[in-house]
Amino acid sequence: KNILFIVGGAFGGIERVIQNRIGKKSMGFGADVAKTNKMDEKELLKKLEPEDLLKYGLIPEFVGRIPVLVTLEELDEAALVQILTEPKNALTKQYKKLFQLDDVEVDFEDDALVAIAKKAITRKTGARGLRGITESIMNDIMYDIPSRDDIAKIIITKNTVDKAEAPTIILKTQEAIEKNDETPAENAS
Repeated sequence: KNILFIVGGAFGGIERVIQNRIGKKSMGFGADVAKTNKMDEKELLKKLEPEDLLKYGLIPEFVGRIPVLVTLEELDEAALVQILTEPKNALTKQYKKLFQLDDVEVDFEDDALVAIAKKAITRKTGARGLRGITESIMNDIMYDIPSRDDIAKIIITKNTVDKAEAPTIILKTQEAIEKNDETPAENAS
């Protein structure tokens, strides 16, 4: 049987091990004079070899069972926003369903989603950090909603994410007024 063995992890600092291997200098006549320019971390990781894993501290018996080495790049802003919105169990969809239980609509502005993604990138937490960031934004709101029955909609804005400002709240009375204002214009066309 074909046994698939996958190893994954952050391996923090492995780029220094690779840099040390690549950046070796020789002295004397005929030596290859190499410039020690600091390579981009992405480029360094692409040069990962089994010997780097050994110097990193993994045991040879373990490294010998890893025939193919592949490194992954960090997720960018667009990918993180996609993770927040598109999967079946995306965080934004989870919050929308959670608030629906209290008859409240939740809307995340595009700028707010980008701001959440930027925070995850800044913190270097990637997709795993999205939940923590989103929870810190939604925490107070989640506890206020059940005690209020006058809220129709909550809009999470960029300032809600960046400046910890309260989200925009649309009350049920405001929503009714807005719907009444729109009705005559629709009937006129």
